Amino acid sequence: MEDEPVNIREFEERAKQVLPKMFFDYYNGGAEDEHTLRENMEAFKRIMLRPRILVDVSKIDMSTTLLGYKMQSPIIVAPTGIHKYAHPEGEVATARAAAACNTLMVLSFSSSRKLEDVASSCNSLRFYQLYVYKNREVSATLVRRAEKYGFKAIVLTVDTPRLGRREKDIKNKLILPQLSNLEGLLNVDVEQKGGSDLEAFASQTLDPSLCWKDIEWLRSITSLPIILKGILTAEDAVKAVEIGASGIVVSNHGGRQLDYAPATISVLEEVVKAVSGAVPVLLDGGVRRGTDVFKALALGAKAVLVGRPILYGLAAKGENGVKSVIKMLQGELELTMALCGTPSINDITRKHAQTEGDRIRSLL
Repeated sequence: MEDEPVNIREFEERAKQVLPKMFFDYYNGGAEDEHTLRENMEAFKRIMLRPRILVDVSKIDMSTTLLGYKMQSPIIVAPTGIHKYAHPEGEVATARAAAACNTLMVLSFSSSRKLEDVASSCNSLRFYQLYVYKNREVSATLVRRAEKYGFKAIVLTVDTPRLGRREKDIKNKLILPQLSNLEGLLNVDVEQKGGSDLEAFASQTLDPSLCWKDIEWLRSITSLPIILKGILTAEDAVKAVEIGASGIVVSNHGGRQLDYAPATISVLEEVVKAVSGAVPVLLDGGVRRGTDVFKALALGAKAVLVGRPILYGLAAKGENGVKSVIKMLQGELELTMALCGTPSINDITRKHAQTEGDRIRSLL
């Protein structure tokens, strides 16, 4: 009988053992040299914690709110594609696990289960991730369906005018299944000469002309709040607020788009300062420990999105594996809060983290 994984790294190893190489590489790979993919995690390691002692931490409250919705913890299931590669129940298993942990789930546009099936599988807080296609009616139809079936916000991915060069998928000749939510709307049977089906599909369907003025179009077809995912600079953060975004996700697409883009945790403060509290700022990318969650909160994030670890848990142990991953991160965050002298999320401040920049400035 195998030992239970005790951290995310061990779940990753378990997933690598059970998944076909093509599917594991799809989940785990990044763009080109995968520098940004690695840096997302390495940058967290360069941030130190500054604990405060002799604080009453007999009770720890990890709860928080986002857009008025209460969550048990600031740990959100990120939008990731094709969960059926990991487990036959796909996103339905993930959604049930998220619901059991009282955690918000963002359903990917490339879900291998219909959003209606996910919505009916459990009663939980859900947002819907959207891409904009050359045929805008496809995107509009998806938005209407998400709104009808109780999704509470649209998370628009804005960093993909073209798909990043994911060399592992190209070498593996990644096979793209029919994406359930696109049935009757878009055909994934693309014409391509070798390489990745996903790359060919994206080049034929995604709209590279998407720009700031198109956010007005999206706002005109839905009453749901719109969160922009894929912002890495203060300049774009300010524009997001100006055009009426309800939130921002600091994200480099998990290192899968532009290689040598900065690690998300390294630019989080820049974005937080730029919006000055006007909208919540979330962080996506590189979170593997509860200490990572704490560091992001200390630098101004409202919550974090967790992607690959969820898929590792799903591949390793199905719905129970996803529950284990979420609870593991929640447990690590709770312990970090206790050891840092922060009994509630609101007690976590900038003074609890020391960045590389802080250390340099202290020497000047």
